[in-house]
Amino acid sequence: MKRIIRHYAIDTFSLWVVTQIAGGLLFERGIYTLLLTGAAITAVSFLAKPIINILLLPLNLVTFGLFRWVSSAVVLYIATLIVPMFKVINFTFIGFYTQWIDIPAINLKGLFAFIAFSFILSIITSFIYWLIK
Repeated sequence: MKRIIRHYAIDTFSLWVVTQIAGGLLFERGIYTLLLTGAAITAVSFLAKPIINILLLPLNLVTFGLFRWVSSAVVLYIATLIVPMFKVINFTFIGFYTQWIDIPAINLKGLFAFIAFSFILSIITSFIYWLIK
């Protein structure tokens, strides 16, 4: 039970951080929808993600695990089906410019938006799990 609650907290916080980094995730009722979406992502991660990873195992073996974030995109898509108030409209990143690094603005729609959001979610959740350990 403790593991599920920790997973839920990390998924929900990561989802909130992603909304602060990039635009395109629509939570129609605000924080209520964010919490409900976090619960849906946690449930799908525990129930369906192992099956998705088994189905994607040949691609993961060929790419040495770099294709694993696609299962996160499928989890995000299933969450949009479960929570009707949560939608992925597009992926909009306004860019980041400093003296040393320039990251250009990005705007993606459709399948690429799911992939971009799942990639960022995977990075953030992995970083949080790394911090906890």
